[in-house]
Amino acid sequence: MARAFLFVLDSFGVGGAPDASAYGDEGADTLGHIAEFCAAGAGDRAGLREGPLSLPNMSELGLMHIARSASGRFPAGMPVPGKVYGIYGAATEISRGKDTPSGHWEIAGTPVSFDWGYFPIEGDAFPQEFIEALCKEAGVSGILGNCHASGTEIIARLGEEHIRTGKPICYTSSDSVFQVAAHEVHFGLDRLLALCRLARGLLDSYNIGRVIARPFTGQSASSFQRTGNRRDFSVLPPEPTLLDRLIEHGRHVHAVGKIGDIFAHQGISRVIKANGNEALMNASLSAIDEAEDGDLVFTNFVDFDMIYGHRRDVPGYAAALEAFDARLPEVHKKLKPGDLVVLTADHGCDPTWRGTDHTRERVPVIAYGPGIRSRSIGVRRSYADIGESIARHLGIPTGPHGRSFL
Repeated sequence: MARAFLFVLDSFGVGGAPDASAYGDEGADTLGHIAEFCAAGAGDRAGLREGPLSLPNMSELGLMHIARSASGRFPAGMPVPGKVYGIYGAATEISRGKDTPSGHWEIAGTPVSFDWGYFPIEGDAFPQEFIEALCKEAGVSGILGNCHASGTEIIARLGEEHIRTGKPICYTSSDSVFQVAAHEVHFGLDRLLALCRLARGLLDSYNIGRVIARPFTGQSASSFQRTGNRRDFSVLPPEPTLLDRLIEHGRHVHAVGKIGDIFAHQGISRVIKANGNEALMNASLSAIDEAEDGDLVFTNFVDFDMIYGHRRDVPGYAAALEAFDARLPEVHKKLKPGDLVVLTADHGCDPTWRGTDHTRERVPVIAYGPGIRSRSIGVRRSYADIGESIARHLGIPTGPHGRSFL
């Protein structure tokens, strides 16, 4: 029996979404614009990286050809290998949004066919009746923020007032999300999580996808730093996903990083927490060692999105991609006959784009393992093809929304 390892490089889009203009993202291309930036030698960090973007392992697995199929061109400054190993293609999102839950649920075979609720951009972001109910139930005198904002910016701007007043910092983005930042010591981590659970219940009627707890430490704007104790409180997927089907058939789903939170802990056998891409890769490698026949190891590599994409840090994003690519041989060495590795993404977050939000893009699909024949699968009509390919590989019935490429 086979095993499968599904790695989501959070926000690693490859451009070319046919409906990008509807989201204000026509021309966004996370990989392509990072490559252009690096090829031009712009903003290289001393001691971190320099020169053109170098991703030799993913390139040999078809990344250059994926980029061309998705956006019409090879990434600038990156050599195109003469031979490609494995299955390669791109996928178009059919869910209505460019958010983390929609992308992950569609990857797992369950597209989102409904419209999420969103908060207004102008004026106060949150309804007064919701804020009053939250403050009353949580026992706080009020909130700070109440706007669209970047997480790091709003913590730097309001963190000292938060410590002084005890009011949580509440903000949102273009996603269907309510975010709460609070100091781990002065406010308390447990208190923050309890407040977010209250908010989750209060926001169900507004059809908001996620409530995110954003704890931080430090004593002043210059020293505030978000910690690894982030927690996402998501609504349940609208119907059973690949993960549920695996559990139903007696398999195990090892959820590494924030995967458990994204799926509201449904269809999860085991949650493995880790903070940062390096730790997430270490945890994934350990999970590969422990996975049994028929199991799925499912990891979200969050740094690409949270630390580099949203903060529009192009050289940082490039260096993170290169660090991830350099560790892929460690994955290769652990594979057994019958194993399948899939690399993909859930949306884009072009660090050269305007604003700080996700970008509507196609995503790469790379699949490889012992005995996997190299071939192009073109541009898939839905991320759901990824989940159904894994279902077929693991020998369980496929679902209704995707088509296996295996």
